[in-house]
Amino acid sequence: MTSRLLPLALAIAASTNPLSPRIHAEGYPITPVPFTSVKVMPTSFWGQRLQACRNTTIPLAFSKCEETGRYANFEHAAIHMKDTTQVFKVSGFSFDDTDPYKTIEGASYLLQTYPNERLRHYVDSVIDIIGSAQEPDGYLYTARTQNPSHPHDWAGKRRWESEESLSHELYNLGHMVEGAIAHYQATGSRKFLDIAIRYADCVCREVGPNEGQAHVVPGHQIAEMALAKLYLTTGDRKYLDEAKFFLDYRGKTAIKNDYSQSHKPVLQQDEAVGHAVRAAYMYAGMADVAALTGDTAYVHAIDRIWQNIVGKKLYITGGIGATSNGEAFGRNYELPNLTAYCETCAAIGFVYVNYRLFLLHGDSKYYDVLERTLYNGLISGMSLEGDGFFYPNPLASDGQHERQPWFGCACCPSNVSRFIPSLPGYVYAVKDNALYVNLFMTNTMKQKVAGKEITLSQKTNYPWDGDVEISIDKTTLKEEMTLQIRIPGWVRGQVVPSGLYTYSDNKRLGYTVSVNGNPVQAIDLEGGYFSIWRKWKKGDKVKIHFDMKPRVVRADEQVWADRGRVAIERGPLVYCAEQTDNDFAINDMLMYHQPQFQEDKGQVAGSDIVTLHTDVQTLHLDEQGRLYTKEQTLTLIPYYAWCHRGKGSMSVWLPQSIGAAGTNR
Repeated sequence: MTSRLLPLALAIAASTNPLSPRIHAEGYPITPVPFTSVKVMPTSFWGQRLQACRNTTIPLAFSKCEETGRYANFEHAAIHMKDTTQVFKVSGFSFDDTDPYKTIEGASYLLQTYPNERLRHYVDSVIDIIGSAQEPDGYLYTARTQNPSHPHDWAGKRRWESEESLSHELYNLGHMVEGAIAHYQATGSRKFLDIAIRYADCVCREVGPNEGQAHVVPGHQIAEMALAKLYLTTGDRKYLDEAKFFLDYRGKTAIKNDYSQSHKPVLQQDEAVGHAVRAAYMYAGMADVAALTGDTAYVHAIDRIWQNIVGKKLYITGGIGATSNGEAFGRNYELPNLTAYCETCAAIGFVYVNYRLFLLHGDSKYYDVLERTLYNGLISGMSLEGDGFFYPNPLASDGQHERQPWFGCACCPSNVSRFIPSLPGYVYAVKDNALYVNLFMTNTMKQKVAGKEITLSQKTNYPWDGDVEISIDKTTLKEEMTLQIRIPGWVRGQVVPSGLYTYSDNKRLGYTVSVNGNPVQAIDLEGGYFSIWRKWKKGDKVKIHFDMKPRVVRADEQVWADRGRVAIERGPLVYCAEQTDNDFAINDMLMYHQPQFQEDKGQVAGSDIVTLHTDVQTLHLDEQGRLYTKEQTLTLIPYYAWCHRGKGSMSVWLPQSIGAAGTNR
């Protein structure tokens, strides 16, 4: 394929006209407002992230698919099917096919929001290459088809026989279906969708509980979510049934291990274990199947697991996955900082889980966790410019970490490129005559509530300050509507919805809400939402103010890595100390027990940030070995912005006791 990435990047950047949505998720008690109905302003915090993804990350991802042989794998498979004497050495990873699928998904989201013919033609040309590698019965897995006699080392000699270990055949199906549905929604073209349906039909024929079928479940989950979505798109029940089989049969096959959450049936699981990405995708798939089938047993299982994560296994950044050994959850309260894995893909998966639990339960606590992950452990994985990436996202560094332009195992950058363009779909949701405002960013939104259209706009400098203005720009509503405004947990004095982390500074933050200049009081915050019920009219304005001050956080004493240490956050942002900003060793110092902070404006990689400064004591030894201290000023920046200015030490959890100083753990 001839490279066309430079003109493609320019074309993506130049496109501006929005499309209306075609379909959206169903089955949940609460309905999300699709991202195509929400336009985020480009100069806002999230608008800049979206532009970086649109202008840089997705064109970069396509270029990497070209130069690393992802497209060549499909081309080689097509050549072999035409001439079986031509075989090719299979290299790379067994899941490399998913990188084009994921990038097509992200590009399709852009096509829905910013239609562009050049991008559409480029994507179509990639889909042609993908389709050429599909075997006559629908099977599409280049790690085998390029050389059936000597497939990828992880593929197994026959279809599906290594699925529960390393082949990733069903993982590839999942990302293909996700990308194909996004492309269909964006363009109306069935080209990629039909390819994905043929592979899904092949899977439904060959994998299942019946005699003659392969009795296996996905070794790496995501097919469950994808098949549930394919059921919604096509109306064909067999896809939902297959997704449910993948869940119900887990723990009943020959391979039983914590790593892939196959150690016991899903309904018996009550602790998050094993590979964190696999786990998060499975929990999200359980929520989808529960919503579509009404199986409440799934919901109870996910609730138990969520409580375990939020109460014992969640990093303050919202990251999950404590150890590089298996990219996995650790034991309860095992949350090391220097060796924290916190894979970017796991953060994305955990957003999916919390999003779905909100749609099931309607409680703001799920969005409190989602917001924490989103602003910290997720966007830290992509540089502000959109061209540098982290695979793991540790909470401490001795200078060994550096953002990478890409990875051989490219799951994280390609995953970010598909997630960020979908972000506007997480802002609002609807249930009956209620409109939920879950995230705060400058945007415009057009949606039907109780069958009537409403257009509103949101203006804010969040997360840098806590002022939000919501304007009703147009409405045909004849009846009352309830505006449900999430009051974040950090405003209400709750770090996370458990006792894992608590504020230790005795500050009390407040908030105010007014409608057309008149203060409004809430009797209570049911589910964490401030409810305003009225007959809305054009020109109505709701003003919200959240006090936003630096807060000091302590971890539960059972988290050994954080004993004697504190973390600092402001609003939804977790802060860190980076060596670049401080001319002393950031671990050879002590935070005061009641630190005072000064706020300032700064920049990292050309983006505005709020920096924090506080007095600390640095520790020194004199010639006789006696300890003495010096007064210094410590500078803190938002965690997501670290490692943009070269290598250096970094720490989120800062020493406040002598026993914790001098180490980075």
